[in-house]
Amino acid sequence: MAKRRFDGQVAFITGGGSGIGRAMAEAFAREGAAVAIAGRRQAKLDEVVGVLARDGHRALAVTCDVTDEEDVARAIAEVIAVYGRLDVVIANAGFAVSGRIENLSAKDWRRQLDTNVVGLAMTARYAMPHLRKQKGRLVLIGSVASVLSTPGVGAYAASKFAVRAIGQALSMEMAGSGVSCTTILPGFVESEISQVDNQGVHHKGRPDGRPQKLMWKAEDAARVCIDAIHARKREFVFTGHGKIGVFFGMHFPGFVPFVLARTGMSKGLDREAKKKHARGPA
Repeated sequence: MAKRRFDGQVAFITGGGSGIGRAMAEAFAREGAAVAIAGRRQAKLDEVVGVLARDGHRALAVTCDVTDEEDVARAIAEVIAVYGRLDVVIANAGFAVSGRIENLSAKDWRRQLDTNVVGLAMTARYAMPHLRKQKGRLVLIGSVASVLSTPGVGAYAASKFAVRAIGQALSMEMAGSGVSCTTILPGFVESEISQVDNQGVHHKGRPDGRPQKLMWKAEDAARVCIDAIHARKREFVFTGHGKIGVFFGMHFPGFVPFVLARTGMSKGLDREAKKKHARGPA
C-alpha cells in the first residue's frame, strides 16, 4: 500500500462535528492521520467518530467551547494524553452574526469575536508548543469575507479580517521554527452556518439563504484544503467566485461596492441578513 501523506500523524480540528470540519476529519483519516475533533455538540462529534471508527480509522471526540480559554487548554491536553503528539491543528470553529451594524449590540459583537477570533487565537496558542516539537502545520479557517465585506455581515467580515491578520503575523512569528501557518479563505461551502442564529444556537431545518448555485460540497472543499495544508501554503483561496472576490477586494476595493449598488444586490444582501437576524431568539 502506498504511503499516505499524513501516515502516523495526528490532526486536531475544532468545529469538527459538521460542515467543512467534518469533511476534513474524514479526509485526514483517509490520508492516514489519527483524528481528534472538538465542538460543543457531543452527539455530532460522536456521530463523526463512529463513522470513522467503522472505517477502521483512529478518532477521538473532545467537547470544547473555544470561547473558554481553559476549555481549549484542556481539550488539547486531552488529545496529547491520548495520542502523544500534534502534527496538524485546524482552528475551524466559528459562526456568523448577521445584521446591520447599527442594529448589533455589544453582546453580538463580543459573541462574534470571542468565537471567531479569540477562540481561534487560543487554539493556536495552546497548540503551538506541541506543533513545534513535530514541525507541524497550523491552519486557520478564514473566509473570502476577510478581504471583502458586504452589507449585513460586517461583524462576521470583521472577525475574518482579524483571522487573516493573525495568520499573517503567525507566519512571520513562526519563521525558522519548522511550523507553518496556512490561512484558508473559502468561498461558499455547504455547512450549517446559516442555521446558527446570532446567539450561537443551532436551528435544524432553517433555510440557507446563500447562493446555492455557487455552493461547493464540503467533501470537495476538504480535498483542496488538504492539498494546500500538505504543501504548507501561507494563504489559500478556493472556489472560483471566491478567487474573483478576493482579487477585486485586494486590487480594486471600490469595484464590488459599485457593482452591488448598481445591480441592487446590496439591498438584497442586506434584506437576507435582516431576515436571518430576525429569525433568532429575542
